[in-house]
Amino acid sequence: MSIDPVELARALIACPSVTPATGAVFDVLEAALRPLGFDVHRFVRGEAPDGPVENLVALRGSGGPHFGFAGHLDVVPAGEGWTTDPYDAVIEDGVLTGRGANDMKSAIAAFVAAIPARQDAGSLSLLITGDEEGPATHGTVAIIDWLEERGIRPDMILIGEPTSEAALGDTIKIGRRGSVNMWIDVPGHQGHVAYPHRATNPVGTLARIVAELDGWTLDEGTDAFPPSNLEFTEVATPPGATNLIPGRASARLNIRFNNLQRGDDLVMRVTDVVKRHAPDGTVNALISGEAFLTPPGLLYDHVVSSIREEVGVEPTLSTSGGTSDGRFLIKLCPVVDFGLPNATMHKVGEHAAVEDIRALSRIYARVIEKALTPPTG
Repeated sequence: MSIDPVELARALIACPSVTPATGAVFDVLEAALRPLGFDVHRFVRGEAPDGPVENLVALRGSGGPHFGFAGHLDVVPAGEGWTTDPYDAVIEDGVLTGRGANDMKSAIAAFVAAIPARQDAGSLSLLITGDEEGPATHGTVAIIDWLEERGIRPDMILIGEPTSEAALGDTIKIGRRGSVNMWIDVPGHQGHVAYPHRATNPVGTLARIVAELDGWTLDEGTDAFPPSNLEFTEVATPPGATNLIPGRASARLNIRFNNLQRGDDLVMRVTDVVKRHAPDGTVNALISGEAFLTPPGLLYDHVVSSIREEVGVEPTLSTSGGTSDGRFLIKLCPVVDFGLPNATMHKVGEHAAVEDIRALSRIYARVIEKALTPPTG
C-alpha cells in the first residue's frame, strides 16, 4: 500500500481538532494505519476543562529493536485573518496551507507514508495524543501509563515537532528546557489615595519583588543549553478608580531553565524572595516540565545520517525553543525531535512546502530502516 504524505496531511487538516482533540481526526489516522498491519488502540481520558482527550497507540511487529514515533493531532485555534479556510488544506504554488500543516499533522502523515510494507524486522509504534497544545494533562502522560501497564517500552522515540529553522534538516532538538509558571499575589488594604495612613498599598512591595527577581542571573548556561531566564508576563492590580489604593497586586512570571536547575528549587527560591518582602504574599506554581537532554547514541546517529544522506544538510543539535512531549517520553528511552521548518507554526496562514513534506517522509523512511536494523558487532 502506497500512501501520499501530502494527501494524508490534507485529510488530517480537514478534521478540525482544536485542543483537546477527539474523534474524526483519529478516525483518519486509524484508517491509514490498519492496512499497514498496525494494531490500533484508542482511549479517551479526562473531563472538562482539560478533557476529554483522545490518545492513540499503534503497534506493529514484535521483539527488538523497537522504534517509536510520537506526535499530536490537536492544534491551536485558527484565529482570524486567514485568506483561505484553515481546514480546507489548500495547495497553491507548491505550498500546503491549513491549521496543522506545520505543527504537526504533516509530520505525522510523512511518518505514516514512510512506514515500510515489510514487517520482518523489529517493532514500530506510533504514540499520538490529542493534548499537546493544551495542558498536556491527559495526553502523553496517559500514553506512557498505558504502555507501562502492558510492559511496552520503545528503545528510542522520534518526535515529529517542527524543529528546522531556515531549511529542512538544519536543526534537530536533542533536549528541551524546563518551564515553570508562577503567580505572585501581594495583599494590601484598599483605601482612598488621600488617606494613605488608612490603607496599605501593595504596589511598592510588589515592585521591589519584581525588581529583585528581574535582576537574577540564574546560571551561565552549559555546552548544550543556553542560560536559564526569568521573564515577567503580567503585573496587575484589580480595576479601580484613579483615587483608589488597590487591595492587592499580582504578577505572573515564567522561567525557562536548563538542566542545572530543577522546577521545585526555582519555586522555592522565588517564594523566599516574596516572603522576605511580603510575609503574607503567596506564590502558586505550575511546572510544565523539567529540562532534559538525550545523550549521544544510536538515535542521534540515525537521524543525523538520514538528514545528511537525503538533503545534504549537517544539522545543528539544539535545545532552544519551547518544550515538547519529550519531557515526558524521556522517562522511557532516548528522545529526539525533528520535523519541518517551523516559521509558520501557530500563525495565521500556517503552511508547509509540499516538497518539504515529501522530503521529510523520505528522511523518516531512512531513519526507520536504520532503527529497525539490529546493530552489528
